[in-house]
Amino acid sequence: MAYSAEDMRRIEVAPAVDDAPQAQREGERQRRALLAESLAGQTPAAAYSPIVLTGLVRAADFILLTVSALVIHTLYVNPPLTLEYAVAIPGVVLLTLVVFQALDLYRVGVFRDPLYQGFRVAGGWSFVLLLALACVFFLKLDSVFSRVWLTSWYVVGLAILSVERILLAAIVRRMSDAGRLERRTVIVGGGPLAEQVLHDLSTQKHSDVRICGVFDDRTDDRSPDVVAGFPKLGTVDDLVEFARHTRIDLVIFTLPITAETRLLQMLRKLWVLPIDIRLAAHANKLRFRPRSYSWIGNVPVLDVFDKPIADWDVVLKSAFDKIIGSAALLLLSPVMLAIAIAVKLDSKGPILFKQKRHGFNNEEIEVYKFRSMYSDKLDHTAAKQVTKGDPRVTRVGRIIRKTSLDELPQLFNVVFKGNLSLVGPRPHALAARAANYLYDEVVDGYFARHRVRPGITGWAQINGWRGETDTEEKIQKRVEYDLFYIENWSLLFDMYILAMTPFALLKAENAY
Repeated sequence: MAYSAEDMRRIEVAPAVDDAPQAQREGERQRRALLAESLAGQTPAAAYSPIVLTGLVRAADFILLTVSALVIHTLYVNPPLTLEYAVAIPGVVLLTLVVFQALDLYRVGVFRDPLYQGFRVAGGWSFVLLLALACVFFLKLDSVFSRVWLTSWYVVGLAILSVERILLAAIVRRMSDAGRLERRTVIVGGGPLAEQVLHDLSTQKHSDVRICGVFDDRTDDRSPDVVAGFPKLGTVDDLVEFARHTRIDLVIFTLPITAETRLLQMLRKLWVLPIDIRLAAHANKLRFRPRSYSWIGNVPVLDVFDKPIADWDVVLKSAFDKIIGSAALLLLSPVMLAIAIAVKLDSKGPILFKQKRHGFNNEEIEVYKFRSMYSDKLDHTAAKQVTKGDPRVTRVGRIIRKTSLDELPQLFNVVFKGNLSLVGPRPHALAARAANYLYDEVVDGYFARHRVRPGITGWAQINGWRGETDTEEKIQKRVEYDLFYIENWSLLFDMYILAMTPFALLKAENAY
């Protein structure tokens, strides 16, 4: 039952009736502001992906076992590596990884317990090597493989794996203490259904789920202030503010699937956030096959929304940004130097222009550009858009704005600050407007484009939706293309957009 951005834009739900007096509504706004303020100083460190961490541990196991086998072969067997050894070593190591997976050794919760790991690692590694010895014996390969080499590999491998797991436990515990391996989770919906889910989640062993609290729009007896020992922190509107000021990784709805209207009202508010959203299967009388569910420990859930560009995708995109961004910065440095000199000679003032813009999850970021306006006419909030023949723009500024060369200093944001990507939705200034309205007042779900890091170029830009947004249609189309990019991201898609950007700049018509 996963929803797309297009689904959320098309869904129509009954509007909530707000009969509360003005004083009460003002009190609610103040309470939400106080909640956000109290959370602002409690933002935990950025999380590490458990999927990436377990993948790195698998890679470490593979490398350590393979290298130890090759070193022992070099020291004892001595001749060049034969085909039989070249096949047997990776084969045994891969089988070991499969056995470790079957023994549940690749979970973050397990990494914290060196004793629990130790016995299972020893048992799994012993089983694999006994199996290898049995193969050597029954297949009469004594003359092919050295049993001394195999036995030595077993002893050395066991020692290396034991040390690795002890170090891993210390590292993971330190990361856990810093909050970097937690899945910070909130529950939406109160009452008995939420109580059951909270009990099941909080009693799991080796769990990385940390319950932050409960949110519910109901204020009657069906939704008490404390559920299973966890406080009710506010309404769904409060949750949106909560997620803007502190890290939230997962939202679990405990509403029955029959409460469709209420569920959709809440989803329309939350889908703009960069979080995973799940519907607890406890709350539904419908029973699907086990493979229809995803699982949080032993709690079955139905996937509603997934955080875009997560886990290994984040690693790939970040590496791509750093590598290609650094190369572009190096190659374009002569061009940037020439533009800097031209800007300085053309008019008085600084070479670079810094502007606050919306970044990932609506955070404010500061981006760099070459100054294209006279220094006494700079518009740091973009309250007034640049138009054709705008007298605020310098002679050099008209050239570099038309060709987007004024954006080149944003490579510093990509390479050094990490708050921009090479490709992504373009970051907009805080007060940017379309037809005298703020962008979020024009486009429903506008902030959904902030679920990923913004970029220097993007899908909207190469399709002609760049420059001035003097009509509502222009910003609507830009957001539409941005959401398409987010939902269809791939590394090849980024490469295509980068390759097409120079051609898009040559035929640009809306940039002044």
